[in-house]
Amino acid sequence: MSFIRDVFTRNRGLKLFSLLLAFVLWIILIPEEKTYSERTLTVPLETRNIPVDVELVERPPGTVDITVRASNRVLNEISPATVSARLDLGRASVYQEMYPMNRSAITVPQGAEVVGISPNIVRLKLEKTRQMDLEITPMIVGKVGEGFRIEKVAVTPARIPVKGPESKIRTRDRLTTSPVDVSGLVRSATLEADIILPRPDLRLATPLTRVRVDITLEEDKRASNGKGPGPQ
Repeated sequence: MSFIRDVFTRNRGLKLFSLLLAFVLWIILIPEEKTYSERTLTVPLETRNIPVDVELVERPPGTVDITVRASNRVLNEISPATVSARLDLGRASVYQEMYPMNRSAITVPQGAEVVGISPNIVRLKLEKTRQMDLEITPMIVGKVGEGFRIEKVAVTPARIPVKGPESKIRTRDRLTTSPVDVSGLVRSATLEADIILPRPDLRLATPLTRVRVDITLEEDKRASNGKGPGPQ
């Protein structure tokens, strides 16, 4: 018993120092690839493979938190730029709103492991795509030259196809043009203007982005008849 007691009590300070030294050497000499840690990163959430006949009307969160486990050497090289989160909507349905975030949706560097995803379920909403031909109404601004009035305004083409979510496009919708300034105009003219959509959810279903606006003028006889006789 005295021998055992001597083992723990004799030269206690030296033994504690030796133990501390051994621990420090273990920390210094152990390879970084043999020690593991975890890190949580916030990365952008991408949506991909959206079917061609549907629209994403309510988007999922812009980012997700990814917890990664790896050796210290690998972990030191991991950043949001080396981790990606992609939600594949190739089999998505307009009847589904909740989508699980699986580990297969996360890409991390070799040697790292995904141990946590938050949120692990994301909400989004899809709608069927609808296409419709909408009429274009020109926006005329300014006043033509004195003694003239606008007889006719014609837009070419008069209607163009527009696409968008079925709840966002309506038969009563109208397209407009950028302002067409007729200030001081004294003869008929053809001008060009940009097409303006009624709301940002819609998009043109044609490469055409500008229309031709034909302004036809005629003399304003009412203005002429309203003038009194000139000086005698």
